[in-house]
Amino acid sequence: MTRVILWIVLAAIIIRIVWRFVHAIMDGAGMLRGSSPQPSVRLVRDPVCGVYVLPSKAITSGSGASTTYFCSEKCRRAWGSK
Repeated sequence: MTRVILWIVLAAIIIRIVWRFVHAIMDGAGMLRGSSPQPSVRLVRDPVCGVYVLPSKAITSGSGASTTYFCSEKCRRAWGSK
């Protein structure tokens, strides 16, 4: 009897692992209701050191189309001294 219970528990664990794996694949592919793929994030490159940064987190210089993005105040000062 104990052997049967252990087999049932083992089967339940295996089924749960397989289900979670399939669910994760379907969620990543956007096949589940209510799930949508994450939008891509545009990165900008610091002209001084070449690091890519998020525009929302970057330090800027200029405005409009002539905005330049920097990763740090040090890079912005180095750009301004050129």
